[in-house]
Amino acid sequence: MLVKQEKKQIPILMYHSIAQSTNPKFKQFAVPPALFAEHMTYLREHSYTPINVTQLVRMLSQERFALPERPVVLTFDDGFADFYTNALPVLQQCGSTATLYIATGFIGSTSRWLAREGEATRPMLTWTQVNEIGACGIECGGHTHWHPQLDTLPLAEARDEIVRCKALLEDHLGQKVSSFAYPHGYHSAAIKRLVREAGYTSACAVGYAMSSTTTDPFALARLRMGADTSLDALAALLAQPVPPTGTMMYKRFRTLGWRLVRRCSVSVTRQLRGRPEGC
Repeated sequence: MLVKQEKKQIPILMYHSIAQSTNPKFKQFAVPPALFAEHMTYLREHSYTPINVTQLVRMLSQERFALPERPVVLTFDDGFADFYTNALPVLQQCGSTATLYIATGFIGSTSRWLAREGEATRPMLTWTQVNEIGACGIECGGHTHWHPQLDTLPLAEARDEIVRCKALLEDHLGQKVSSFAYPHGYHSAAIKRLVREAGYTSACAVGYAMSSTTTDPFALARLRMGADTSLDALAALLAQPVPPTGTMMYKRFRTLGWRLVRRCSVSVTRQLRGRPEGC
């Protein structure tokens, strides 16, 4: 049943790898296949309707939009090969759609950007698998080319990362790519502008919170799913009330403060290397 909503919380679940075996440093980003299947069964049994990110944004952009009574958006970051082997069959069995965000520079290779986490050899999707995934009705979105922290790059480099992955995906899929996800969730007003100018209509951050019908479509908040997200934990996340305004403001200022510290740290490093860049 579809109902009109003036204001509604919308859970956007953020998955990465669907795998049993991981390095301890990467465990928080991996959901065991059996637990993932339990997540999907829980959503189905509790009458949640999966929609992808672009469908959500299109519904919200209409003057008289109609959301499912209990919407949920499933997203998967990076483009690990285990999406094809472990997640896609479960999604198909449950009749669920999702949005898969792909870092195009690593297609057909391994997750080399995860060397610090001891996961540099985790297999990534191939282009053949990406095409099959797209043909199955899964939305494929951009996640940059080399998975950098976009808000610490010179704007020209950030623009290339954002545009290049979109062009590659559209060339291989033969269809428009409309949604984007910021690597690590890091973004700024300038990065959001570049994403919009590249032709995307939405972008996911992290936020560790619910999105809502009033959320900025270029800063969609998500709830991280990991090995510790039991069914009870998932149920609690989905049932969380709208946080008080004061709590939201505190979280926002804390996030902004951390971003400023991180960007300034990168700026200092660049200056020491002879690449001055304002923080």
